[in-house]
Amino acid sequence: MIDLRKLKENKHLYLAEKQNTMKFADAVILDAQTEPIHTTTTKADGEKKEDPTKLKLKAVVNTSNILDSHGDVHIKGLWKKTLQENKRLFLLQEHQMKFDKVISDKINAYTEPYDYKGSNVEALVFETEINKERNEFMFEQYYKGYVTNHSVGMRYVKLELAINSEDKYFREEKEVWDKYIDEVANREDAEKQGYFWAVTEAKLIEGSAVVIGSNQVTPTLITEAVTDDTSKTNTQEPAQATRNPKKQRIFINQKS
Repeated sequence: MIDLRKLKENKHLYLAEKQNTMKFADAVILDAQTEPIHTTTTKADGEKKEDPTKLKLKAVVNTSNILDSHGDVHIKGLWKKTLQENKRLFLLQEHQMKFDKVISDKINAYTEPYDYKGSNVEALVFETEINKERNEFMFEQYYKGYVTNHSVGMRYVKLELAINSEDKYFREEKEVWDKYIDEVANREDAEKQGYFWAVTEAKLIEGSAVVIGSNQVTPTLITEAVTDDTSKTNTQEPAQATRNPKKQRIFINQKS
């Protein structure tokens, strides 16, 4: 059990460490773990016998308002600024920024509401088309429905410490707690832990396919084989996304 007084006394050190370290949102401890979501749907052309070489992918790489295993709660809206500014995003294999680990570098990234056990959280969504020749191993993992978790590679920009205590020594941190606790979807985990870091702004670097994420509400939503016909038409999912005014969208088209 962490000593809350020492946590407060060294708050400036923890803040500096977090802001100067890139966060890879993979599970680091077993506490405060949400249940994994399994909603992958795979569609293929029934008339086409050969295996596809392209997949249309829609995946949730992060969700807000959930206490993760890093002790963080991402607050709704934390991606708004970075989605407007960042013109180069990647979908990677397990956060490895290497040529042979890139799954896609043409990402349509946006946020949209997502229901988690009755709580309306905010999902950071990556839409892309993945080619088998780019990363054959991960292509097969997606095609077979094995990828059920994702995470973000990010840098903290703004965050506050929230502590649940009536002690006057924690007055500032209790104000942060009271401000955000009602928004935490897994509130029982937060109350058991007694504190969390409220992240209100972050810089997005990449999204990754991982075995277990620190926030497990990061499913693959759609993997759909792309044929000559489907590649020329939009499916219902992206069309709905375009009509949703709450989403912040960018389209990444990297040129060499």
